[in-house]
Amino acid sequence: MGKYLHVFGLGIQNTLVYRVNFLFRAAFGLIPLAGTLFLWKSIYAGKEPGTVLGGYTLAQMISYYLLVTLVDAVTAVAEDDWQIAADIKDGQVSQFLLKPMDYLTYRLCLYGSGRAVYTTMALIPVSVFIVFQRENFVLPSDAATLSLALASIVMAGILQFFIAYMVALLAFWVLDVSTFIFIQFAFEYIASGHLFPLDILPAALQKLVLLTPYPYLLYFPVGVYLGQIHGEALWRGIGMQAGWILMAYLGARWMWSRGLRTYTAVGG
Repeated sequence: MGKYLHVFGLGIQNTLVYRVNFLFRAAFGLIPLAGTLFLWKSIYAGKEPGTVLGGYTLAQMISYYLLVTLVDAVTAVAEDDWQIAADIKDGQVSQFLLKPMDYLTYRLCLYGSGRAVYTTMALIPVSVFIVFQRENFVLPSDAATLSLALASIVMAGILQFFIAYMVALLAFWVLDVSTFIFIQFAFEYIASGHLFPLDILPAALQKLVLLTPYPYLLYFPVGVYLGQIHGEALWRGIGMQAGWILMAYLGARWMWSRGLRTYTAVGG
């Protein structure tokens, strides 16, 4: 365990070199968020206070997008998938075959350290933005709801990493994984609820999307926080999220094992 804590600490130190970049990235990332909020305010304009559209009041809709921004900052994979693919392509993984260190755990530590630094930097501009939108920011109904939402966010981050890790492991079989990374990102952007709440989809399509892992990256933890997902749906969703984490973990281990059979060290 000590060696992985050391890796986490080194990851923090390396990532802090780019702290100003993270701050500006988070700040300018609020520009499309502002445009989205203005759009929804225009949609609700002229309607009675408390009007519900797609299951959301104006305050809940604004809170949804603010929380999506926060959860995305906490859980999103930055350069990890590209770095993993580069390690395989350049032969850097060879050193992990000779040392008592698990590569998946090593990368998970680096992912956690990167998210810790980026989240700290992102909270500054995002918090200022939330203050200006405080009249429309919904707080959780109780401590239990907040605790479940935080647990779901942590699980979302783990699932996010495992999905990116598996896509990056395709580098064992193909020379360039960039196409697969972009395809995966496109599915994630739409099906995770980043673009719009999945509640507004037709019921049949929504049920189909909820069978995939993507809603449990953003839509589900945010829905838990807002109280949109509760009761049986809440516990079923927690089970689905945990199940996808287990499946992704097993898939990652299987791909690593199969990939090593075809791996040829080049460079490094």
